[in-house]
Amino acid sequence: MKLYNISLAMLLGISTLTSCSDKLNVENPNEQTTANFGVDELEENVVAAYNHIRMEGSYARVGYMIDVTRGDEVWNSSQVWYMPFDDYNLPEDGDIGWWIWREWYYTINVCNFGLSKCGDDDTVLSESMKRIKGQFLFLRGLAYYNLAGYFQNPPLITDYSTYSTLDGLYAKNSSYDEVLDQVEKDLAEAMTLLPSRDAGGEWAKGRATCGAAAGYYARALMQRHKYSEALTVLKDIINKKYGTYKLMANYGDNFREGSQYENNDESLFEIQFLDYGSQGTDDEWTPVNTSKNATQGSAVESNFCPGVYGGWADLSASPWLYNLFKAERTTAGKLDPRLYWTIGTYEADWEGFEYGNVGYTVPMTATDTIMTNNTNGGLPIAKNTNMRTGLYSSVATGLHDGINLRMMRYSDVLLRAAECENEVNGPTQQAIDWINQVRERANLADLNLTDFDTKDKLFEQIANVERPKEFGCEFGRGFDLIRWGFFLTSDRQQQLKEHETFRRSLHRAKDPVSYAQVGIDSELKCSFDTYVQGHEFIPIVQTLMNSNPNLVGNSANNSESNKSYFEQKGWTVHPVVDLSK
Repeated sequence: MKLYNISLAMLLGISTLTSCSDKLNVENPNEQTTANFGVDELEENVVAAYNHIRMEGSYARVGYMIDVTRGDEVWNSSQVWYMPFDDYNLPEDGDIGWWIWREWYYTINVCNFGLSKCGDDDTVLSESMKRIKGQFLFLRGLAYYNLAGYFQNPPLITDYSTYSTLDGLYAKNSSYDEVLDQVEKDLAEAMTLLPSRDAGGEWAKGRATCGAAAGYYARALMQRHKYSEALTVLKDIINKKYGTYKLMANYGDNFREGSQYENNDESLFEIQFLDYGSQGTDDEWTPVNTSKNATQGSAVESNFCPGVYGGWADLSASPWLYNLFKAERTTAGKLDPRLYWTIGTYEADWEGFEYGNVGYTVPMTATDTIMTNNTNGGLPIAKNTNMRTGLYSSVATGLHDGINLRMMRYSDVLLRAAECENEVNGPTQQAIDWINQVRERANLADLNLTDFDTKDKLFEQIANVERPKEFGCEFGRGFDLIRWGFFLTSDRQQQLKEHETFRRSLHRAKDPVSYAQVGIDSELKCSFDTYVQGHEFIPIVQTLMNSNPNLVGNSANNSESNKSYFEQKGWTVHPVVDLSK
């Protein structure tokens, strides 16, 4: 006690002396500076950045769904939501498209702030700081990859110091090439900073790793036909330079929830959602909502789920995709097991397979006609839903889907490597071998090199057989169609018309359809008939351009073809090849 009193007296004396001189400088503990902003706070910022990629406009609903509708294997069965995207004719005053813009710039803002605290010299960073910086770079690269893929020429804002003025925030558009240059730069640096999934251990589950960065780097390179560079990266992934990946023995394990399935050996990167039964109660649709009891799930299931099970019944699989699956049997004479997990139809082959012929634990019989939409019909999409997982019998709509979205899987690495090998060296046995690894998982017969005498023919097999059957009804097909130039030539446009023809019927949704019958058969419609040139991208909405005087539109705003850009780059669009010959 005596020591306490002496110490107190000394402190009071010092303070008295100090008060006679200059003002006392007291540091506000709530005002953090560059000097005292530490690793713990930056870790929290990383978490905030991850949080934004699972919101309404990123991957929790709209940002994921709009690209699914841009693909040619899905159509809008509600004929309301997502319809302008499915029909490629969104006007400048369209609504939900700009939500993508909002979410990804939220992500970029958090990343820019975090990167401003990391410094430019990576060699002086601790291991924990390398991981932090690498994640910020990956997430910013991911954000701009999506913005370029959707909006073509969004503004590049990478320096947090420019936020001090409106001029810095009201940036002008950057070109498609400038944005993808930045994407490549961010991802390439992230590859050098992040650990592999092997080295990262438990930390790496749900986080970006060097494997994730490498995978997306290859994707970004391929978006501009840098096939040779992408092939090198993809080979390195296959050769385990960035961690160990392999195909799951069961294809369905990529579309179930639970720790035994999610963040599995096939997944390079996935979006984390809380499992069924562990979620909150509040749907957190936008970044301004900060409920502590947020569901932390996605609305993917709500969009896909048929109305009879309680879903919104917005999107359906196309007859083209269904009949593509039906055209080839396994080596045992059975249906491709990927069909079970992609499209929720009754098939005799499913008796005794997985959970059998069920829709949300409800048995389906041969006489059942389970359509997506109770008015317009459609083939239900089972992928990334619990239609085949045996968890529950109906859906609580909203942000309640707990299945992690596997945004890049090892099968994508193999098929992209095959595509790049074909582009660089023509049809080779190596390209065929990579494709066959994916086919063998589905118990399909191996392809033979002798059946593919031209680069065009093998490309057709990859683009319109292997990829749609492996990735049908997943995010990414819209990006592929753009990089392949399928919107730019008459034969590819005609092919898209065939793929995007569907039947609005409660009884004949499985039937093969022909574009030639559109206008003759009253049940048939083609989404591509309303395509407006340049609308493979989404127009920048007028509201954003009104707010930012430096912002102008893109090819969709101006309804301008992107064919001249393609040709100036020296890129070619592969002609359609009849694989039956």
